[in-house]
Amino acid sequence: MSSRVLEPEVMDTAEEARDYDSMDHAEVNARFCDDFLAFAGSRRPEPPRVLDMGTGTALIPVALCARASGFVVVAIDLAEHMLALARENVRRAKLSERVLLERVDAKGTPYDDGAFGATISNSIIHHIPAPERCFEEMWRVTAKGGLLFVRDLLRPESSAKVDALVTLYGGDAPADPAAVPAFERQRALFRASLCAALTVEEVAAMVATLGIPASAVRQTSDRHWTLACEKP
Repeated sequence: MSSRVLEPEVMDTAEEARDYDSMDHAEVNARFCDDFLAFAGSRRPEPPRVLDMGTGTALIPVALCARASGFVVVAIDLAEHMLALARENVRRAKLSERVLLERVDAKGTPYDDGAFGATISNSIIHHIPAPERCFEEMWRVTAKGGLLFVRDLLRPESSAKVDALVTLYGGDAPADPAAVPAFERQRALFRASLCAALTVEEVAAMVATLGIPASAVRQTSDRHWTLACEKP
């Protein structure tokens, strides 16, 4: 596709939050956490706080804390309905002391420069009309020697490719007619997100202004790009 088709920046209705939380993110979230921890290697965030930008319903922090100990995740989102479900997910996982939820705009956070040993984000960038501001904020709050790990959807090169990805990853229609509307909304959300996503080249150009090399951005699946770097 030649250009982005923007979608709403904030998904903040109870219906949207429920639809998002009910999607099967387990495999994607597990890969994100495993890839982040593999990138971190023996390095542990210093200070031992991780910022998760655009946490949604906090599925990433919950999965990350289940895999690794020794740090606290500050998880932020601008959508109150998402955060309401996030609180339930964190409470259910018994992680309230390690996952701190805050309603904060990722484009302008209240945190000090270098406040976090690592900044992570999964699938917020495609929601932002001007992603440069979000990248700048991520970089600002990451400590020197800290880690930046961002993953998001990759915009397909054609409408046909969008259709193919929606068919491949959108799941099968439920047998229960009552569940069909939610299923169709989830597929529509996925389609809109693909069309609003960035390309590797667009991401590399945006972060180049921060001194991040193009080699830090690469395609990591048929539908994702990943930015992974250490802040000098």
